[in-house]
Amino acid sequence: MLRSSRVILAVAALLLGALYVLPLWRIDLVAPQYPEGLGLRILVDGIVGRGPNDLNSINNLNHYIGMQRIEPDAIPELRYMPWIVAGLIALGLAVAAIGRRGVLYAWLLALVAAATAGLVDFWRWGYDYGHNLDPGAAIQVPGMSYQPPLIGPKTLLNFRAESWPDLGGIVAFAVVATALAVAVLEFRRARRRIPTPAEPHLAPRHSVLAA
Repeated sequence: MLRSSRVILAVAALLLGALYVLPLWRIDLVAPQYPEGLGLRILVDGIVGRGPNDLNSINNLNHYIGMQRIEPDAIPELRYMPWIVAGLIALGLAVAAIGRRGVLYAWLLALVAAATAGLVDFWRWGYDYGHNLDPGAAIQVPGMSYQPPLIGPKTLLNFRAESWPDLGGIVAFAVVATALAVAVLEFRRARRRIPTPAEPHLAPRHSVLAA
């Protein structure tokens, strides 16, 4: 691998450390009775309200329509996600240190698998959260479910819900895109068999004859 590729990959791997301090995803709710809105921020190890009382307010609203309370401590994924991120950082730094395309492809696969699994798990959590309702709830609307959108806007009764990647999610997608771009570059370079100073055995045959 080119030295520049290895440096880029090392920086990309270290950028994943931002996921420990930046929220991954955001869900915002707006309704006539809440003109300033309510919001949730999903972190790598927790779920918090956008404002100091937002999580409590959302849980109180959910109680009336039979939705489950959002209890971050009861969500197992939030306990092992920090370890997954740590593993991805370590593997990315190993790719930069080793400089082998095979390890790069493995890291890219791991990044894509982690991102896909995270989105699928988020959708499944939202589905259970919005469909598994308390039959004894004070407010019941026949046929109504309250699954939040995976991404984009959605109307839930008199609330408009929007779900988008937050700063941490944008960083994560940028790291995946960077790893993909470097992998494509290195794959094309290997197909052309352009040698680097560390790979003199890949020198074009005509240059040997010319020498």
